[in-house]
Amino acid sequence: MQIKYPFQAGTSGRTATANEEDHIHQLIEQVLFTAIGERVNRPTFGSNINQLVFAPNSPELSATTQLLTQGVLQQWLGNLILVKSINVQNTESTLTVTVQYIMRRNQQHRETTITRTL
Repeated sequence: MQIKYPFQAGTSGRTATANEEDHIHQLIEQVLFTAIGERVNRPTFGSNINQLVFAPNSPELSATTQLLTQGVLQQWLGNLILVKSINVQNTESTLTVTVQYIMRRNQQHRETTITRTL
């Protein structure tokens, strides 16, 4: 069991935990939606994907976002997952990222979708 993100107390009053699948989903969310420079002791952690929401939609933006997303996930979570595909949708002020991946520990295929309204 891993510590749940965001940090919170569980029903027993102890630190809340998450199973492995939920933990990886939470790690993906942290990597994608933490701005570079936001963490003091890890200034290169994260991505600037939030800034792309305000760019005009185009095939070039979609390709750039997918490459950026795949790169940061490989950099920070490459020891835990193998990214198979990424789908990024930008609708008005809502960003939806769907990541299909393989968990390296047990070779299970998984998909996670994260939606963020900015």
